[in-house]
Amino acid sequence: MARYIGPVCRLCRREAMKLFLKGERCHSGKCAIERRNFVPGQHGQNRRVKLVGYGLQLREKQKVRRHYGLLERQFHNLFEKASRTPGVTGDVLLALLERRLDNVLYRMGFGTSHPQCRQLVRHGHILVNGHKVNIPSFVVKPNDVVEVRERSRNNPTILAARDATAHAPAPNWLEVDREALRGRVVGLPKRAELVQLQMNERLIVELYSK
Repeated sequence: MARYIGPVCRLCRREAMKLFLKGERCHSGKCAIERRNFVPGQHGQNRRVKLVGYGLQLREKQKVRRHYGLLERQFHNLFEKASRTPGVTGDVLLALLERRLDNVLYRMGFGTSHPQCRQLVRHGHILVNGHKVNIPSFVVKPNDVVEVRERSRNNPTILAARDATAHAPAPNWLEVDREALRGRVVGLPKRAELVQLQMNERLIVELYSK
């Protein structure tokens, strides 16, 4: 499975905002945005570029893609699926991103970052409706039950993540039992609930529609 393995704090600096890629570090004074809030590179501090048109659309797409941890081909394929689905394409795209299994775990608080949740899925710690699923891009549906398998419920990484995210409530479309390490999808994510990352999906639709 292809994935980005470079420095992730560099991505946040490039987008000039927190993408929450390093778990609890993003909420501390060690966050790169707190210490070096300028674009990476030798001349980053002196670069002042005004974005218009294509530049705005590209940065918006890169920001959302990097937040969810997708490569370009994966993101484009998801956009194509959203464009074929009835409804507003931008809203459908964000709903599909939110319903990915690795993101559902992140929203439930069973991992402190998308990369950590992706690893939990790939290592076989997660069940969906009682069956092991090791595909992070698996899209959950309403009434699906997502839980940590019995043998992994004492995993120190999962327990530490649950405790570290206790202050963050789950979104309304998820019903979570944090003690049992189990959750249920009770509905579809709504655009108004996607507040962690400020995004303008209309610019992404414009970019891919050219």
